[in-house]
Amino acid sequence: MTAEKIIYVLDTNILLHEPFAFLSFKEHDVVVPMTVLEELDSIKDRQKDVSRDARVAIRALEDTLVNATPEEVLAGVKLPQNDEQHPSGCLSIINDYALDESKVKLSFNENDNRIINCAIYLQAKNPKNKVVLVTKDINMRLKAKGAGLAFVEDYRTDQLIDDIQFLTKGYHQFPGDFWEHVNECESETEGRNTTHYISQELLPNHYMNEYLIDEGEHFAGKVTGWGDEKLAITDLSRERLMAKQAWGIHPKNIYQGMAMDALLDPTIDLVILTGPAGCGKTLLALATALEQVIERGLYDKIIVTRSTPEIAESIGFLPGTEEEKMAPWLAAITDSLEVLHKQDENMNGSLNYIMDKANIQFKSINFMRGRSIQNALVLLDECQNLTASQLKTIITRCGEGTKLVCSGNLAQIDSNYLTAVTSGLTYIVERFKNFPGSSTINLNGVVRSRLASFAEENL
Repeated sequence: MTAEKIIYVLDTNILLHEPFAFLSFKEHDVVVPMTVLEELDSIKDRQKDVSRDARVAIRALEDTLVNATPEEVLAGVKLPQNDEQHPSGCLSIINDYALDESKVKLSFNENDNRIINCAIYLQAKNPKNKVVLVTKDINMRLKAKGAGLAFVEDYRTDQLIDDIQFLTKGYHQFPGDFWEHVNECESETEGRNTTHYISQELLPNHYMNEYLIDEGEHFAGKVTGWGDEKLAITDLSRERLMAKQAWGIHPKNIYQGMAMDALLDPTIDLVILTGPAGCGKTLLALATALEQVIERGLYDKIIVTRSTPEIAESIGFLPGTEEEKMAPWLAAITDSLEVLHKQDENMNGSLNYIMDKANIQFKSINFMRGRSIQNALVLLDECQNLTASQLKTIITRCGEGTKLVCSGNLAQIDSNYLTAVTSGLTYIVERFKNFPGSSTINLNGVVRSRLASFAEENL
């Protein structure tokens, strides 16, 4: 290993988060401790979603090392080169059970300790190299620092922003009146739709389907294209936006109005709703889904799913069918259905009738792999607890004529290894913002109740 290279020691959770993570360190060297392989081996046969990631990681490591001798594996095997400007580093396996105990700091009675000891051993053995332990376990990072390891990091290759405040909101709000900022404008009208062509200097960092509103509450529009110098903005009419309705539900604020516009737009394949608890994400998604399936006949069915605890690993040993197992985790959907039909005297009959008529199916994320979902409206709730690779799996299941609605609250992440900036929800917001078939809306404001609003703002 050369002096200028960094040596990255990978924890097990990195390979579960991204099975091909060892290929992401460019010209630097990667070390996988034996304990990591043992943990992957113990996880791969469990009946959990994360088991697939363990199997993929094991196969990827085996494919890289398949022709190497034991001596070459210990010394380092050249990784595939994925960047012509930088030579690739090496991948090696180290037996952390056979380390020199004089160079380690922690007992060997825990797997985390053995991985930390491996990094400390390499740090002592390679004083001219920067040795970095990469783990998503915050407590493990603290332990490693306390044991004397100079460098510990989170895995940030799939982190697109440094702070959640920089996350795309899906709209841009102009101070004052929108037209006060416009110097020159050309307009053309076709039917009820008016398109304004203004200078790109007004919005230099624009992207497709970005909504435009102003503090003066006079204007609402959406970016629908651009040329060399001009920006095409479709005038949505703030009044028409606030007058939208789906299944008897009307927007209570401009953010819900923009969300309903995207949810009801048949040209939008992916709608991402972010925002605090009580802002209406689930209710709007379900109301617009019922409207489009039953009233407009645009889709054949509604598939509802969400991440279950332990990063969607298992739905446990609850009795019953898949839908009955998922029912406790999808109470938010049934709550919203009750809100939509609270005027009915026969509540149970109404709910059963509407679920049958809309062909609402509750599905587990565990069973989404391998499927091809055609002509359906898929509601994915609580996806702030999913990784980027898990969301990719679901998005790639969507076939012809299918619309996907992803919703989540980045302030309520239950996963042990995800933060607001590393969540898969954050990842897809940034990755899809320039895709013309997607739209993101941050529902700014709690409308559930004054109690929920006060809690969101003050607790």
